[in-house]
Amino acid sequence: MSKSAERRVGIFGGTFDPIHVGHLVTAVNARAALGLDVVKLVVANEPWQKVGGRAVTPAADRLALVEAAVSGCEGIEVCDLEIRRGGSSYTIDTVEELLRVEPDIELTLIVGADVVPNLTSWRSVDRLQQSCGLVVVNRPGSRLAGGQELAEQLAGWRYEVIEVPALEVSSTDLRDRAATGRPLDFLIPEGAIRVIAERGLYAQDR
Repeated sequence: MSKSAERRVGIFGGTFDPIHVGHLVTAVNARAALGLDVVKLVVANEPWQKVGGRAVTPAADRLALVEAAVSGCEGIEVCDLEIRRGGSSYTIDTVEELLRVEPDIELTLIVGADVVPNLTSWRSVDRLQQSCGLVVVNRPGSRLAGGQELAEQLAGWRYEVIEVPALEVSSTDLRDRAATGRPLDFLIPEGAIRVIAERGLYAQDR
């Protein structure tokens, strides 16, 4: 990711329903591996991939969880751009808005290996490829296409693959744990656990 820039910024988007330690491990390790100045956790307002599926926790609550989770975490920031914009959340809109505000930054999109086969379905993927680099986060033991197959899946991207520790943490399981009163300790950052309790989040899943 070669361009000279004032700041090198990672974009790690998600529903974060709820945020958990796996998200933070990914963000921290991606920042270190790539020498990024900051990684922005972009909280989706209305994730288009989940429309028609389960009910998603209100954006304001998910934002509060992420803000509490990253408090005091050096180099990791919360981005509420998609929530302020409203409507369905598309990465291209976020990337282009960030570049309008700060034209000299170098943007790197951080995605999990499971996202790679679906990248071609993203809105305006050709514009995304021109606007930012891509980092694919792989976990030890996970299946990620290699060699020629991976190159074909990521054709048009400036990309790198990095490996982060494998943490088997499921947001579905965490919502169920919260609903049934089972411990969330060490699975969700302490600040976010407090927000879940204070706001009574996920109780409706019981």
